[in-house]
Amino acid sequence: MKEKPPTVEGKITESLPNYQFLVELENESIIRAYVSGKMKLYKIKIMIGDRVELFIPEQGEIARITRRK
Repeated sequence: MKEKPPTVEGKITESLPNYQFLVELENESIIRAYVSGKMKLYKIKIMIGDRVELFIPEQGEIARITRRK
């Protein structure tokens, strides 16, 4: 059975062009994140102040927003 990737929660602080956002993580660090393809497909809107769930790859440069809470 396939394992779920590790995720973290954060809060949207700023909107950037091309479906990208600045997200403040629980440990108060800020990371750039982009919206996942399924969220674009179903046109799920993300606003400043929303709590989101992120997948951060091992490189840790840009995270992917997987769901809005």
